[in-house]
Amino acid sequence: MTRLTRADLDTLPAYVAGRNVADLARELGLTEAIKLASNEVPYGPLPGVPEAIAEAARTVHRYPDMGVVALRERLADRYGVSPDRVVTGCGSVGLAETLAKVTCLPGDEIVHAWRSFEAYPIIATGAGATGIRVPNTAGHGHDLSAMADAITDRTRLVIVCNPNNPTGTSVRRAELDRFLAQVPDDVLVVLDEAYREFVTDEQVPDALETYGDRPNVVVLRTMSKAWGLAGLRMGFLVAQPEVAATIRKVVTPFSTNLLAQAAALAALDAEDEVTRRCALIIAERDRITEALRKLQLEVPASQANFVWLPLGDRAAAFGAACEARGVIVRAFQPDGVRVTIGTPEENDAFLAAAEHALA
Repeated sequence: MTRLTRADLDTLPAYVAGRNVADLARELGLTEAIKLASNEVPYGPLPGVPEAIAEAARTVHRYPDMGVVALRERLADRYGVSPDRVVTGCGSVGLAETLAKVTCLPGDEIVHAWRSFEAYPIIATGAGATGIRVPNTAGHGHDLSAMADAITDRTRLVIVCNPNNPTGTSVRRAELDRFLAQVPDDVLVVLDEAYREFVTDEQVPDALETYGDRPNVVVLRTMSKAWGLAGLRMGFLVAQPEVAATIRKVVTPFSTNLLAQAAALAALDAEDEVTRRCALIIAERDRITEALRKLQLEVPASQANFVWLPLGDRAAAFGAACEARGVIVRAFQPDGVRVTIGTPEENDAFLAAAEHALA
């Protein structure tokens, strides 16, 4: 039989999303289950967002503004950059795919930490590039020294996830300064800051403020997490104008859809509420971390809206035990389990499930 797809994709693992809440509740005979697997913010849409979506829905028979002019100008104003440096897309992961396309040809390399965001290997292989996975440190964070050593003359892209997904660990400014000084000028460095709004460590730099003017640095952000737009896939990046212009050439046309543009503009009007919600999540993150450590788990300090349980080979069994009690977490066998911070009540249910699972 004639082969119609690339043979190298046969061994590529599919992206795995958090399990469906309704399916688990049905299996267990529960009225509802708790989902702490996808790093969503649990408090519902921001004020004004549903109304903006409803108004925009009146014109869904028309294409959205392909240039995303109004939103790009708002984002540029908020983050102190010029609009020609801002590119929007279908979530930050969609923009990461585009970055692989604009930098890599077959045989080129993309360097990233592992374990890190599970889409990175998929993005590399999808672009025909070779993904170079650099193991994390014993503390579950990026080994930037080893990542610098992994750069070769075939490396076109390096991705630093800060804070790192799924471990929640972060790299500080001194480490990043040393690392960026080692990266050749012709290698693009992507600083993926999907969870920036949850960072409390003052030594973890805001990449837009600290490194945004570097010619070979691109900063990725998303409105899926703190801004509550996960269901609309709204991401953006900031790069130098010439890099941004090239990205816009190949980004999927109209990938920032009409409803996403309207919702993002409305969400940006609710920044005080975003700050309040993030403070609630940070407080719960600290509480959950302390409680898990009392259960003799070596939970690394998280700067995101989730915590990492380095359970190794026990990850899948722990995840299944939590699901049996109606709590969905994200097991990464054989490394660990990522648990999203939910409401206090949801977190209490998780802690009870965790104690039972560990027992």
